Amino acid sequence: MKIPVMADEKAQGRDPELLFWVGCAGSFDQRVQKITKAFATILDKVGIHYAILGSEEMCTGDPVRRAGNEFMFQMMAYQNINLLNQYQVKKIVTACPHCFNTLKNEYPELGGNYEVIHHTQLLQSLIDEGKIVVNDSGPFKGKKITYHDSCYLGRSNNIYEAPRKVLEALDGELVEMKRCKKNGLCCGAGGAQMFKEEEKGDQRINLERSNEAIKTNASIIASACPFCNTMMTDGIKLNEKESEIEVMDIAELIAKSI
Repeated sequence: MKIPVMADEKAQGRDPELLFWVGCAGSFDQRVQKITKAFATILDKVGIHYAILGSEEMCTGDPVRRAGNEFMFQMMAYQNINLLNQYQVKKIVTACPHCFNTLKNEYPELGGNYEVIHHTQLLQSLIDEGKIVVNDSGPFKGKKITYHDSCYLGRSNNIYEAPRKVLEALDGELVEMKRCKKNGLCCGAGGAQMFKEEEKGDQRINLERSNEAIKTNASIIASACPFCNTMMTDGIKLNEKESEIEVMDIAELIAKSI
């Protein structure tokens, strides 16, 4: 894919209206790269002038801060903020709630003030404005879909409706898990747990959460976070339900429906 890079755009005298923050998972994880491509495809189709930082993008520092390394977090954050301010970035969109939360709520105190939106919010506004039109006979019409609330999107930032509104546009049947919205259960990856062994307990968190999704009898688990996607996919594999249930990001669902 031909993706515009901020350095090249600025060198050509162009000023992108939107910076797409790809994130570590979106850049390096093979599964999540598909989500990045799906979202970039949507941005291309609707004609939004966007760019990415490319090789200049560093991790936001979320995992190291959650793991307790505040010094490393501030080093990474300052480097990112200097770069973003150098490019005079005003608006950022990201498909990762961890990046979203850190850029939106934790960078301002270090001098990084930007309008930060999650990709589900942008998708919802594009649907509302009529810029994204879902096919009447889309591949998910009539299918049972359940949505897993990301902790950083839901409880941390009160974004519950945007992802659901986007899913409603697919004309499927949205079925909620017993624990959802404010009472949603974590996928088990937050707080840097993604990168360490779990503590002793009765059951893995992702297995417990994927069991709740399976009980809805949905054929698709919709997620809006790369960490959640990984954990729910692992849970479905452990339950040997891969042939019956698919875990997909909301961007992928929309990209396949337009």
